[in-house]
Amino acid sequence: MQFINYFNQDAYTNIAMDAWLLKNLKPEKPVFSLWQNKKAVIIGENQNTFAEVNPEYITEQNVQVVRRVSGGGAVYHDLGNICFTFFVPVATSASVDFHQFVKPMADALESLGIHVDISGRNDLEIDGKKVSGNAQRYAGGYLMHHGTLLWDTDVDAMVRSLNVADEKFISKAAKSVRSRVGNIKDYAPVGLTLDKFIEQLKYYLTDEGRDSEYKLTDAQKNSILKLRDEKFSQWSWNYGKSPQFMYNNHAKYSGGAIDVQMDVDSGHITDINFTGDFLGVRDWREMKSQLIGIPFTREAVAEVLDKNKEGQYFGSVTNDELLETFFQKDEVVTNG
Repeated sequence: MQFINYFNQDAYTNIAMDAWLLKNLKPEKPVFSLWQNKKAVIIGENQNTFAEVNPEYITEQNVQVVRRVSGGGAVYHDLGNICFTFFVPVATSASVDFHQFVKPMADALESLGIHVDISGRNDLEIDGKKVSGNAQRYAGGYLMHHGTLLWDTDVDAMVRSLNVADEKFISKAAKSVRSRVGNIKDYAPVGLTLDKFIEQLKYYLTDEGRDSEYKLTDAQKNSILKLRDEKFSQWSWNYGKSPQFMYNNHAKYSGGAIDVQMDVDSGHITDINFTGDFLGVRDWREMKSQLIGIPFTREAVAEVLDKNKEGQYFGSVTNDELLETFFQKDEVVTNG
């Protein structure tokens, strides 16, 4: 197969490139790419981003959050993870078979002396541990099949990024994930580095180097970057496209207990209510209208709270504590 070189390790760019190539490349024969992202959480097209990520951790660690155009669950990427994408002409969506496209990666790993098993529809396992997950999207006569190969990914960062906000659960969660997820490096022949691993995968998939690079024109590259800028790097796509949901959380501080209940639609707060035994000096409902319609982001909520801090609507509960109540998840319920 011919291969395409992705631009860099920016998740916004690479997920945009996947989507653009699916719609616009239209190759006569299958084409593939091997690529990497710096720290990122990639959300399935139909998922609620707010329910999938740990906002405090991803902000602190500069973890990018990007929604892809294929289904499936949220996955964590880092530079210990190799991503792959196949673009394949397919007559109809009815003829799509996951196994058909997982097998080339299984064969490639076997060629490197790494035995893998195909599990279920779309996973690769080594010694019973998942080392690869896959997803697909069909459009206009072409299939995009993409997935991950966990070479030496940071499992603790994976757990912390993906919706585990309470520190007391981190250790147990990481141990649980480690029992189900494996890193290929641990099963690879001695001396096989990540760079060599990528190089040999590419060698195998290009028919032992016989197939050349599929080179994009400058105009095509610019179109991909435009799509990144206008869609895949935008909050409205990565968060705002989340389905309507209800958010509920409870917290107790020295200034009293507080519960927040919200309705969120297209990433924006549509209704909100506070209950608890906090000793508000003024009625918080005086500022309710300022919270309706804003994006459900720490920055937007903080701006409203800061504007109203003199009102002591929540007594001695501080704005920082209120923000924790908003963004340390206890329960997120998706409607529909």
